[in-house]
Amino acid sequence: MDFITIDVETANADVASICQIGIAKYSENKIIDEWVSLVNPEDYFDSINVDIHGINEIDIFDAPTFPEIVEKLLSFFQEMVVVSHTHFDKVSVNRAFSKYHLETADTVWLDSAQIARRAWPEFSRKGYGLKNVAKHIGYEFKHHDALEDAKAAGAIMLEAIKISNMDISDWQKRVAKSINPSAQSKPSYSEPIKRDGNPEGELFGEVIAFTGALEISRKNTADLAANIGCAVKTSITKKTTLLVVGDQDILRFGGKNKSSKHIKAEEFIKQGQNIRIIQESDFKELLTHAS
Repeated sequence: MDFITIDVETANADVASICQIGIAKYSENKIIDEWVSLVNPEDYFDSINVDIHGINEIDIFDAPTFPEIVEKLLSFFQEMVVVSHTHFDKVSVNRAFSKYHLETADTVWLDSAQIARRAWPEFSRKGYGLKNVAKHIGYEFKHHDALEDAKAAGAIMLEAIKISNMDISDWQKRVAKSINPSAQSKPSYSEPIKRDGNPEGELFGEVIAFTGALEISRKNTADLAANIGCAVKTSITKKTTLLVVGDQDILRFGGKNKSSKHIKAEEFIKQGQNIRIIQESDFKELLTHAS
């Protein structure tokens, strides 16, 4: 079965603020088409995002907006399995469709991170990020370039197909099952705010913290995050991989006057730590795709 891989870069913590999108199309185990475009997110650029991907306001000055590239995007989506590494790109695309009140395609998505967790035992519990898995299979690429990242996800997909003798349809069925069907582990909810992640959750290995005014109570957000695999912590450390910021904080501050957790997370990012910063509404969307 043919498939496409997709990756996006964003301008700020709002995952709908897509500023670059890349797609690679595969048939008979090879790339047959590719497309990449800068996108004007019609939003501000946070310096921390610019530091990660190098795209800024000047680069997208004459770039099309998301509605202007949606026809091209849907032409790739048509009757295709869409592969992304983790659910974040899926959430970004769906949020962008919602932002502009556009009708989405009836698309089947497949997470190559979940495939990596099942194809290689050493990645079943940790280390299944795009860069790490690509290095393991000997694939070199320029990280945080949308097309390069999309191709890296494709390389992981092809290698998993090769070593498992399973095609795309087989992998769709496999990711719906437990990583280790014989395991019966459940998350521990012994602490009031801290949580251990469900080992079978799709985001197991992520270490999450929350900051700002949230619509959902901290206890409930902790339970929800743990259920999809995230280890929930009360502070930002060198192990943190995901920070969820209250929507009102994002809107009110526009990238300024950030909380101490937000600032600390950005300091770690500048030091090379892989932390993703998203807003609460995007976290809610992530929950619907990872549960």
